[in-house]
Amino acid sequence: MKEKKHVLWELFKATFMLSAFTFGGGFVIVSLMKKKFVEELKWLDEDEMLDITAIAQSSPGPIPINASVILGYRMCGIVGSLVAVLGTALPPMIIISLISYFYAQFRSNTVISTALMVMRAGVAAVIFDVVINLAKNVIATKRVLYICLMVVAFMAKVLFSVDAMILILACLGIGIADLIITLTKNEKKERVKEGANI
Repeated sequence: MKEKKHVLWELFKATFMLSAFTFGGGFVIVSLMKKKFVEELKWLDEDEMLDITAIAQSSPGPIPINASVILGYRMCGIVGSLVAVLGTALPPMIIISLISYFYAQFRSNTVISTALMVMRAGVAAVIFDVVINLAKNVIATKRVLYICLMVVAFMAKVLFSVDAMILILACLGIGIADLIITLTKNEKKERVKEGANI
């Protein structure tokens, strides 16, 4: 019980801090979650984090909240999900409430405008880092289909502005078809082996 409380506190603290100091949207926080939960706390392995990223991205709603739900559930069930979501949601709620209250002053302040512009460069770098890491992991599978899907999806988005949801659903459909074909082939091989043994 004491250990579970410790994990819940660590989960809340980690998600709260990540959410409070993350600028630039979902992919940025996913990258920082990977560093925190995979590399530092060692609660997850790289493949699990990639799975969480894929599910969070393809599900409706904000990526950080989706990732927190899965991560929290993985650590401590439903209570873990609630704690992780609370930790992730509180900082933006507090910050956006303050910003909306002082919105007129923020808008006209050149120092704040400049700071926000400068932060975009950092955000772009972090997102680029996420893209490179995800691409490396896809290439590491050594599956030609997955690598081709990644390249084709990238080209479709950049050159033809295909909607991200269409690309995700198309990749999902191809992945399911590939899985069914692989399972069918394995089943046939098993039958041939059983026939040979008889």
